[in-house]
Amino acid sequence: MVDILHKIGIKSAMPAVYRALTTIDGLSGWWTTDTTGETGPGDVIRFRFGKGGFDMKLLELDRDSRVVWQVIDGPPEWLDTTITWELRREGDWTRVFFKHQGWREPVDFMHHCSTKWAVFLVSLKALVETGRGTPWPHELKIDSWEE
Repeated sequence: MVDILHKIGIKSAMPAVYRALTTIDGLSGWWTTDTTGETGPGDVIRFRFGKGGFDMKLLELDRDSRVVWQVIDGPPEWLDTTITWELRREGDWTRVFFKHQGWREPVDFMHHCSTKWAVFLVSLKALVETGRGTPWPHELKIDSWEE
């Protein structure tokens, strides 16, 4: 198994970052404008990107410090993977440690997704710091898979 790992610093209090990861308004402000569902433990959030998307079951919500999703529907490469967000306070900054774990192998799609996660983490940072992210369909396009 292989994982995607990223870290980004956001100059903001942890509760603001946590809200961006745990509310429909927050998620649609940085990842995809087409986000629906419920956001409690055990609930499912649906993220759509044009013709495709993902359904995530909320496995864990630790107030202001940790969020864990399990992919229950989407591309075969994503099924049964987990996405973990760990938040740590360091002075005026919240450090976000991101893990997309459980990929079976490092296929081309994983390389694409790793870069796209970085694009969307920068969007999360912008949303929390400035009030305006760049969620799909307004994000930076990185290759022909997005046409």
